[in-house]
Amino acid sequence: MLRIAVQSKGRLYDDTMALLEEADIKIPSSKRTLLVQSTNFPIEVLFLRDDDIPQSVAGGVADLGIVGENEFVERQEDAMIIKRLGFSKCRLSLAIPKDVEYPGLQWFEGKKVATSYPGILRRFMKEHNINADIHVITGSVEIAPGIHLADAIFDIVSSGSTLVSNSLKEVEVIMKSEALLIGNKNMSVEKKTILDELLFRVEAVKTAEDKKYVLMNAPNEKLREIVKVLPGMRSPTVMPLVQEGWSSVHTVLSDKYFWEIIGKLKSLGAEGILVIPIEKMIV
Repeated sequence: MLRIAVQSKGRLYDDTMALLEEADIKIPSSKRTLLVQSTNFPIEVLFLRDDDIPQSVAGGVADLGIVGENEFVERQEDAMIIKRLGFSKCRLSLAIPKDVEYPGLQWFEGKKVATSYPGILRRFMKEHNINADIHVITGSVEIAPGIHLADAIFDIVSSGSTLVSNSLKEVEVIMKSEALLIGNKNMSVEKKTILDELLFRVEAVKTAEDKKYVLMNAPNEKLREIVKVLPGMRSPTVMPLVQEGWSSVHTVLSDKYFWEIIGKLKSLGAEGILVIPIEKMIV
């Protein structure tokens, strides 16, 4: 049985549970239980505060953890990064009152900076030879300048709307963060085998993200040109239709270039284009 520590609430919790569901790992929903066992996979989920996850994994209380990179870097615990998961993205930034002129990093010399991430901030300031007064706050960091508790803040930024609502502006991005799958360095062979199966499922889900399966009918005289604009996994599948002179073309497209490519296909004579979402993809 593999034990994975997961944030007990918030956006990271939502994204993590969605990933497990997509990987067909069924976790019974129970808001009052700290430890829940999957009904169809040899894994149990331990729900913790996000800042407790790195220590729990490093100390062997949990074998795995899904945690924000910001918390992992802040805690400096002896656990290994197994996989970057690509969701719950944010950044850690320095912000100051919006009406204050900002000439550069030296502005922070001698200033009081409020933060929940003193370790990352201290290392950054030391690296840049800046002597700032770091004031540790565990919540609502963004209000500190408004109540004259600090001159600036160092905090998580996602959309930036919280900064705007508190009359702050982002002036320096110190690090970017995303969800990480971390692991204990001393897992048994049996647990590593379960981990391999978990990673196989997660990879299948992640590979399918932002991709569509596309089928179309194409005139044979345009097949060569159509195939040239299709960035398939290897090469598109082409099958003859009953109607002479036409073929069915199957491929996989990324959302990033989807509409651009579809436009080119239509101009080349492709018809009856069918787009199907992909749940999992094994490559």
